[in-house]
Amino acid sequence: MKEFYITKNFSARSLSVIDQVNVILEEYRADGYVLTLRQLYYQLVARGFIENTIRSYKRIVDIIGNARLAGLVDWYMLTDRNRVTVSPPHWESPAEIVDAAAKQFAIDKWERQPVHVEVMVEKDALSGVLGPACHRLDILFTANKGYNSLSNMHDAGKRLAKYIQEGKDVVILYFGDHDPSGIDMTRDITERLSLFSGYPVQVDRLALNYDQIDALNPPPNPAKETDSRYQVYLRQFGDTSWELDAIEPRALVEMVEQAVSDLLDDDLWEESVEEENDMREDLEKFAKGYGK
Repeated sequence: MKEFYITKNFSARSLSVIDQVNVILEEYRADGYVLTLRQLYYQLVARGFIENTIRSYKRIVDIIGNARLAGLVDWYMLTDRNRVTVSPPHWESPAEIVDAAAKQFAIDKWERQPVHVEVMVEKDALSGVLGPACHRLDILFTANKGYNSLSNMHDAGKRLAKYIQEGKDVVILYFGDHDPSGIDMTRDITERLSLFSGYPVQVDRLALNYDQIDALNPPPNPAKETDSRYQVYLRQFGDTSWELDAIEPRALVEMVEQAVSDLLDDDLWEESVEEENDMREDLEKFAKGYGK
C-alpha cells in the first residue's frame, strides 16, 4: 500500500530509480516475499542499475525513504527485521481461539525421520526469507546474529544431544557471508555445538560458498582489513568479500528446500502429514460445535 505524507520533487534520475524499485518489489510480491532495504539495494546493484559503494547505498536509502513518504513506494513491501513490536493476542470469544488453534495445529513431522535438521543463518535480516521456508518444512530456524552467544550455543548443543541419543543423525544447514568472520563462523558453530552436545555435529554450509559466487555473481565488497581473521582469509580467497544479502531470496529458499528434500524419508513424511490432517479435522469439528 502506498501512502502519501509529504510533497517531494524528485530528479529524473531519482524517479528512474523509484520506477526500478517498484518493478523489483512487484516481482517479489508475486512470490510472497518482503525485502529489507539492504536486500533491495543489492537487487539494484545485481541488475546493473547502480554501483556498489557506500555512497550509492546511502543515496538509495535516502531516495526510497522519501519515495515512501511521497506515496510512490509501497510501505509494506519493505521491512526492518531488527526492530519488531510484539503484540499480545486477543480473542472475542472462547470459540474463536479454539478455531484458531485448530487451524494452527501441527505435529512434529520429523519425529519419525531418521535425521534431525535445523537451519542457522548469520544475519537476522534474512529471517523473513528463511524463517517462513523453515516453518513450511517444519524445521527449527535460528538467526545467530553474527557469532552466536555462549548461552544459545550451549542450549542448542544440549538440544542436539537429545536427538543424537535417540539415534538420529543431526545436520545443521548454515548460511553466512563470504568474508573473514563469515567463513570462520562455520568453524565456530561446529566446534561449539560439538563441545556442548558431547558428540560430533555435522554443519553443512549451504551458502555463501566460493563456487556459488562464480555461479551467482553477487556484488563484491572489500574484505575488512581490521578483522582479526583477515590474513587467513586473504591467503585463501583474496581481498574481496560477498554478503549473503546479495543473493536472491528465492535462490536461498531453493537451497534449503533441496537440502531438506535430500535428507528426509518421503514415505515417513507422508504418513505424518496424513496423521496431522486427520487430527486437525477432529479439532476443527470440535471448534465448529463448541458454541452449540
